[in-house]
Amino acid sequence: MDPLLATATAADAPSEATRPRPPAEPAVEPARLWAIGDLHLSYKGNREELEKLEPKPNDGLIICGDVGETVEHLRMCFSAAKACFKQLWWVPGNHELFTMPSSNGKRGEDKYMECVKIAREYGVLTPEDDFVVWEGDGGPCVIAPIFTLYDYSFRPDHVALEDALEWAAEENILATDEHLLHNDPYASRIEWCNALVERAQAKLSEAVMQNPGTRLVIINHWPLREDLVNIPLVPRFVIWCGTKQTEDWHNTYNAKVVVSGHLHVRRTDWIDDTRFEEVSLGYPKQWHECQERGMDLNDLLREILPGSDPPPPGAPTTLWRRFGKGTTKTHPIFLKGAKR
Repeated sequence: MDPLLATATAADAPSEATRPRPPAEPAVEPARLWAIGDLHLSYKGNREELEKLEPKPNDGLIICGDVGETVEHLRMCFSAAKACFKQLWWVPGNHELFTMPSSNGKRGEDKYMECVKIAREYGVLTPEDDFVVWEGDGGPCVIAPIFTLYDYSFRPDHVALEDALEWAAEENILATDEHLLHNDPYASRIEWCNALVERAQAKLSEAVMQNPGTRLVIINHWPLREDLVNIPLVPRFVIWCGTKQTEDWHNTYNAKVVVSGHLHVRRTDWIDDTRFEEVSLGYPKQWHECQERGMDLNDLLREILPGSDPPPPGAPTTLWRRFGKGTTKTHPIFLKGAKR
């Protein structure tokens, strides 16, 4: 090359100082873990809300039971959620276990396993899959979906087990479960619950041993503690809300967070060193006030990890979340719950 041409070419070339730099990679926010339960997609209004789910492609979502009664409801939910979130977890509620005319005769455990099969088609993790470690914001934590059912032990001391249904009926309360939730192949729902509790205990114990020092996020549709059941409109529905066998699992299994639904009463509680999150959406009429305030399904997703900070020492330990994020300054943020 002509040395003068080479000199001119070099002079025209951008210097290190002026050479355009490649665009910076967009900052990736730490992954967060969210939860929602009790979507009840048999209701048209709730199905329409599911269509509004906004993408959080770096995040995870817990679906905490009662998606609906049919396999079509599950497919609708998993398809929409999978398009928006990186990883999904699901636990069954009582409604998934209902035997409907469209259930092809599947009852009890067979109906549950059909739901598990559908979840796996979408890559959704269930109580039948291995627990995984969450490495995103708020972690590491072992994400532990379980399935326990109920055994009618959430009842007053003066009410005998054999009288529990009659006691509820005195207030005209009878769960649909008594007609549609079958316990095949077990002799009773109590026997099925006992078997499920035993399996969950073994799996949680193994997770604690295999991950020393790593805390768990336990996910179950039914609350683990009776003192977290606050349903003043139907108080005797409590007998279908869990089992006393799980009362201290948050301590036994080193839980950082326990996530549940079922009650349709959104709240956050701190007990001992554990945060308890009730994350249900509920039937349309139960959250229409949120919609009147301009909120949608996205506003009612609960952040599980990293999640809320605990209240300061001496402060009440219950945060009511009727409108998603808690009450406004014109209402007390914390309300005292029952003595624990």
